[in-house]
Amino acid sequence: MAISVVMPALEMAQDSGKLVSWLKQEGESVRKGEMLLEVETDKAVVEVEASADGILAGVTAKPGDVVQVGHTIAWLVQPGEAPPAAVSQPAAVASAAVASPMAAVPSVSAPARGAARISPKARRLAQEKGVDISRLTGSGPGGEILADDILAAAKGSDPGDTATQHLESTHHRGLTPTIGRLMAERTTQSWTTVPHFFVTRDVDASALNEARERLLPAIERSHRVKVTHTDLLVAIVARTLGKHPRLNASWTPDGIVQHDQMNIALAIGVENAVVTAVIPNADRAALGDMAVRRRELAERAQAGRLQPADIANATFTISNLGMFEVDAFTAIIVPPQAAILAVGAIAERVVAVNGQPAVRPMMSLTVSCDHRVVDGVRAAEFMRDLASAIRSPQL
Repeated sequence: MAISVVMPALEMAQDSGKLVSWLKQEGESVRKGEMLLEVETDKAVVEVEASADGILAGVTAKPGDVVQVGHTIAWLVQPGEAPPAAVSQPAAVASAAVASPMAAVPSVSAPARGAARISPKARRLAQEKGVDISRLTGSGPGGEILADDILAAAKGSDPGDTATQHLESTHHRGLTPTIGRLMAERTTQSWTTVPHFFVTRDVDASALNEARERLLPAIERSHRVKVTHTDLLVAIVARTLGKHPRLNASWTPDGIVQHDQMNIALAIGVENAVVTAVIPNADRAALGDMAVRRRELAERAQAGRLQPADIANATFTISNLGMFEVDAFTAIIVPPQAAILAVGAIAERVVAVNGQPAVRPMMSLTVSCDHRVVDGVRAAEFMRDLASAIRSPQL
């Protein structure tokens, strides 16, 4: 039986993906588990594996195409079998591209005759910005209207205009175009649609430093990796979230969803961009194992080879700029997550200890919260317990 290869949903809020390359040629045999294609999202270029054996056939998408999630882009067939006829909506058969288990594939209906094809994200943007889609010609495959087309129309420019295209390609030179555009779109959408508020705490990091020095030698011997402050913070934050489920939640059109897993995403700086990669079940992971995964994620991110499981299902994000000697900052929430923690550098400061001035290694933490999910009291309680855990990490 022919098995469809669809554009996978690699993130919870993903509407479409860009096909970077096919890792197998049409007519070539594919084995289950082999890497089949590369897809670019706003976070990374991800290699997607085949979930079945077969021969790659009926390829309809070429490198550079932006395809709606769930659309069939090829088939895996058996020897002598012909691929099914082209379909205009996701096939109701097993997908040959492995995607995130939590990332739902939105239903896509075939457009009525003469109606404009438009991605769900573009349709939402058109409604928000009052853009008449009947007057647009989309730049996506088959004339599909994409979010970029809506943004261009809202600014009064024709997305098909040569001068505009030239300006866009020049502006994004040195930055992967899709990642650059989607990063800008995602952060703008978050900042303008999510009601942010911020809570900051200064914390004495003396015990955190001591814990790292105490644990580092044994873990370095057993796992051949150096434990970092980030590793300790991931473990502490994940365990603290267990007491504060509203910060480990998501806002959806149907209301608040609280997650059972504490999957902590780490913001990782790569060339000309920032990506987030996930440490799953961080509340239960051993510190050495977590340090190994953090190192592997960083290496794959730098090489542009993050896997689907590396970026999927994040429930809370940590952005640590302490290594860049940043004292404090605020971070933009990554939808649909409810919160993100910004971590500054550990630096010696003069503080009051028992009524007397003393020098202590201090760090500033700022949590950004979605006020639709988290109120000020809950955020303050989370920061209180997080600060307490950092001061007593052995507990």
